Amino acid sequence: MRILAIETSTMLGGVAIMDESEGLLAELRLNLRRTHSERLMTGINLLLQQAGMRIQDMDVFGVATGPGSFTGLRIGLSTMKGFSFATGKPLVSVPTLEAFAWNFPYSMHPICIMLDARKKEVYAAVFRWRETGFDRVIEETAIDPATLLRALSDEPVLFAGEGALLYKNMILEMSGKNAIFVSPQKTMPSPSNVACLGLRKAKNGEFSEPVSLVPFYVRRSEAEIKIRGDREEDSHTRYG
Repeated sequence: MRILAIETSTMLGGVAIMDESEGLLAELRLNLRRTHSERLMTGINLLLQQAGMRIQDMDVFGVATGPGSFTGLRIGLSTMKGFSFATGKPLVSVPTLEAFAWNFPYSMHPICIMLDARKKEVYAAVFRWRETGFDRVIEETAIDPATLLRALSDEPVLFAGEGALLYKNMILEMSGKNAIFVSPQKTMPSPSNVACLGLRKAKNGEFSEPVSLVPFYVRRSEAEIKIRGDREEDSHTRYG
C-alpha cells in the first residue's frame, strides 16, 4: 500500500510518499512564506516527478487535519479531497499534534506540543509514550500558555513547536529545570509522520468520508466569528 500525505498546519508545509513495504520514498518540506495554495500543487508535482510516480500510483491519500493554520488546513484538505474524488482512492485523516508527537517516540518524558494560535494562545496537547504509541495526557485545546503550564505535572517535560519557541521565556520562568526544548530540526510537524500514521489507519480500515471531513480547528475562525457577530447584530436590529 502506498500513500501520498500532506501537512499544511503551519508555515512549514510538506508532502511525503510512503510505501508499506519500502518505507519512506520521498519527502519535501517548504517554509511557505507565501500561501499554501501557491506552493502546494507545485511541491506535489515536483515530488511525484522526482519519485517517478503519478498521482494514480497512490493507494490512499493522507492529510493532517489540525489544529493549526485555518487557511493552510482548508487548502490541504480540499487538495486531498480533490485527489480522492478524481482517482476514487480513499482518504485518511491524521490529527496534527499527534503526528507531531511522533517526532519523539520512546520519550521517557511527557511531550508538550505547542503551535502558535495567535491572540496570545497556543494550540496544545500533551502526550506520553506507552509501549507502542502515545496516550493523550491533555487533549488538543486552544489555551493561553500560562494556564497550560500550570496544568503540567511536576516532572521534566519535552516542549516542541513554534509556540514553545515563542513562549520560551515564560516556559523557563514557570517550569525551570523541568523544561526540555527539542532541537530545531524537530520543532515542526512532519509530513512523513502523517504518512506513517495514515498508512496505519488505512491498514485498519479507518478511512474518512471526504464529503463530511472538516478541519479540526479547536476554535472558530475569525471569519466565522464575524459572520456570527453580523447575524446577531442583524437579528438585534430587526427584533430589538
